Amino acid sequence: MYLRICALSNALPRKPRGSTPARRGQSPPVSVDHYENFPVASWLCPPALRAPIAAIYWFARTADDLADEGDAPAAQRLADLAGYRADLAAVLAGRAPSPRWPQVFEPLARAIRQHGLPAQPLHDLLDAFAQDVVKQRYADRAELLDYCRRSANPVGRLLLHLYGVADERSLRHSDAICTALQLINFWQDLSVDSVRGRLYIPESDCARHGLSSAELLARADSPAVRSLVRGECDWARALMLEGAPLVHRVPGRAGWELRLVVQGGLRILDRIAALDFATLRARPALRALDAPVMLWRALRMRQRPTALAGSTA
Repeated sequence: MYLRICALSNALPRKPRGSTPARRGQSPPVSVDHYENFPVASWLCPPALRAPIAAIYWFARTADDLADEGDAPAAQRLADLAGYRADLAAVLAGRAPSPRWPQVFEPLARAIRQHGLPAQPLHDLLDAFAQDVVKQRYADRAELLDYCRRSANPVGRLLLHLYGVADERSLRHSDAICTALQLINFWQDLSVDSVRGRLYIPESDCARHGLSSAELLARADSPAVRSLVRGECDWARALMLEGAPLVHRVPGRAGWELRLVVQGGLRILDRIAALDFATLRARPALRALDAPVMLWRALRMRQRPTALAGSTA
């Protein structure tokens, strides 16, 4: 799969198309200038938190490469992920990891020591990556949400920990935003994933529209397919609006970053709607002209949490 870690401050959902992965077993070189969609280098990201956020990013990115890049058989990918998990267990216990991934585990160990990062979200991410090696279909929404619980929500919870926000309501709203961002990426990238034989639209949702997984994987666009995608987008939008009040409880610059991220996800849904939900044929993307719209809507959220958030303009 492509990297789909949805973070509080942004989606970490995809490696750039055509990116060159690091050699297997090595972490990629770190650049503080560009972390794909991750907000590490954003001026809104609190400077004191850029290093631990970068550490979380590379931990997830490298694990994703182990699970998804190259042509290694599934057994080898799972073995690499098991070794990676052993190194995670070592740094969590205060021991030295193996020398395989120093650019990952040295900064992660510092982040764990300095910020007390919780272990479970990190383990959950590895569970999700291991699942990606062996699973390409989802029976129903409950099964897909369980995947998002481990593949998307942990990064949001790690960031909330760094921001010092720990109440149960905020955690629930974070989960809703992260899951929404991941679902939005699934529907945005339907044309890409179908070529790779991967389908995230639940089979039960397909069946309700009289469709089969095989039809979607064959990229057979039709009114029924577009109606299906519309319903999936409505689901993602509802989750995003459910989590949107969190922007008022994340402090300082990070809260403003989150406003833009919420609006960015909703704007992608607008772009999907503008394609008449034909994402089996084309992948929509944000454009420079979307930035003023997102900024205006983010500013309006200051007084009205869902103001303009549900617009499809």
